Amino acid sequence: MNPYYIYALKDPRTSPAKPFYIGKGTGNRAWDHTLRVDATRKGRRIAEIQEQGYEVVTAVLADELTEAQALKLEAELIAAFGTEDTGGLLTNSVMPSGAAPKARRDLTVPAGVVEKAQIGLELLKAAVLELAQANPDGITNSDASKSLGLQSDYAGGSKDYLAWSVLGLLMREGKMIRVEERKHRAVVR
Repeated sequence: MNPYYIYALKDPRTSPAKPFYIGKGTGNRAWDHTLRVDATRKGRRIAEIQEQGYEVVTAVLADELTEAQALKLEAELIAAFGTEDTGGLLTNSVMPSGAAPKARRDLTVPAGVVEKAQIGLELLKAAVLELAQANPDGITNSDASKSLGLQSDYAGGSKDYLAWSVLGLLMREGKMIRVEERKHRAVVR
């Protein structure tokens, strides 16, 4: 049984109702957003719609998906519609906090690739953090690289730079700390 589905939250104040959020879920996840309105951009849009006397349209776009299928389809749809941060429709927040990325002026960046990369980065960070939480004594960069298949053999050498980058982002976000010279531990909240 494949319990995952992809859904869209749509604004009924436009005709046709345009999506403002794409997500993946199981169970009642798609409908929980309107029951527990949060302070995110998505939540503020839901509150605005409800305050004007409308109901958010919740549409299941695909169901009976594996988690991998759902993640891929979610990323593709977010990339296709774009986020408000990139001039698109969606309130999805897939960009990390901090400054906007700086690219060369002559670099062609296809629409949607930034969103795909940021979704992938969020998955990598979640995997490294879960690994750290399962190992209370801490993990090394090498532990993360080897156990999660993140090592590169580029140019014949084994490189762990991707895991270092992910650990660095998690430390900047306050989700991990360095406990020894080489070990990192998840911050329990």
